[in-house]
Amino acid sequence: MNLRRLSFRMAEEISRSASDLRPSASTAAVAAAATESKSKYFWPSVLRWIPTSTDHIIAAENRLLSIVKTPYVVERVNIGSGPPGSNVRWFRSASNEERFINTVTFDSKDESPTIVMVHGYGCSQGFFFRNFDALASRFRVIAIDQLGWGGSSRPDFTCKSTEETEAWFIDSLEEWRKAKNLSNFILLGHSFGGYVASKYALKHPEHIKHLVLVGPVGFSSAEDARNERIMQFKTTWKGAIINHLWESNFTPQKLIRGLGPWGPKIVRGYTNSRFGARDAGTTLNEHEAQLLTDYMYHTLAAKASGELCLKYIFSFGAFARKPLLQSASEWKVPTTFIYGYQDWSNYQGAQEARKDMKVPCEIIRVPEAGHYVFIDNPEGFHSAVFHACRRFLSPDPDNESLPEGLTAV
Repeated sequence: MNLRRLSFRMAEEISRSASDLRPSASTAAVAAAATESKSKYFWPSVLRWIPTSTDHIIAAENRLLSIVKTPYVVERVNIGSGPPGSNVRWFRSASNEERFINTVTFDSKDESPTIVMVHGYGCSQGFFFRNFDALASRFRVIAIDQLGWGGSSRPDFTCKSTEETEAWFIDSLEEWRKAKNLSNFILLGHSFGGYVASKYALKHPEHIKHLVLVGPVGFSSAEDARNERIMQFKTTWKGAIINHLWESNFTPQKLIRGLGPWGPKIVRGYTNSRFGARDAGTTLNEHEAQLLTDYMYHTLAAKASGELCLKYIFSFGAFARKPLLQSASEWKVPTTFIYGYQDWSNYQGAQEARKDMKVPCEIIRVPEAGHYVFIDNPEGFHSAVFHACRRFLSPDPDNESLPEGLTAV
């Protein structure tokens, strides 16, 4: 889910849902969704009238991945368990049940380099459905749902600070790596997944041989002059409302849950407007849009967990509370940034970070694509990833030129 656009559209979505639906039903649903941000115990059971669960998510995932031709294996990788009150972030709940990371591994040729793909906020690994076949032709592709997202375990989210929240994602990813016995792999992260991948690589650089950051968030700050428009919006009454909701940890998922049977309509509207009517790039066909909408709805409507990281990692406007720019000089892993030409996550932040990096770093822009470059322009995205990883794919990487259509910054 687009974090920057979320800042501008949250109020519009609330008001639009109220006008599109019958007044009494929409008002009650939105009020109930707002109430959840204060107390999860105040929810009236009638608002849970659309069933969703991990089983629903996995079923929707299977339907979406039926488009993919490459054989694959799905597994729930056990990352351990712990007693209530444990210092391990994701065990701080009333249960000592084991936690799992939903993992999809695609068939590949022997000796193919391993690439691990990490999704962004409000998404899950299935969002890469247009890319698995092409990438699996040259990589051993492993895609995961981060802890608290998609088909992975959804523990109670008990983090109370930026540091704890970062540890939730970094440490669970490391436990997953240990369970899979992986090392020397390529780590690719999109948007918020790029933020997590970067933080992970800073803490565990010995396991990563290349970092691919696709439209990553966290490389700009509210003080950046380019973000003046957002800061001006914050001073308006709409901006004040959204900022209050943001700091109250009111997430888009809470709105979708609160709207009950109207939730899928909101998700369908978002999918159609974002992926179905673009001036450039490739749009989803009707079948793809239907499968993605169904998958997206169930991943968003399930129990709140990882989504509650929002206010601890970012301030209003999707500005990282601990910008990655501050850590650029500590970078130890060669890195490639990939951005769509129309990506709201601007590449200038990566340019600033590159100045302080002491490792190889390149920035590639893909035409006819926005923040979801891998959906908007799959072929351009694949070319960018292959070029970024040419040292592991080509016998003569130094003489490989940038593929036609891509731009190096």
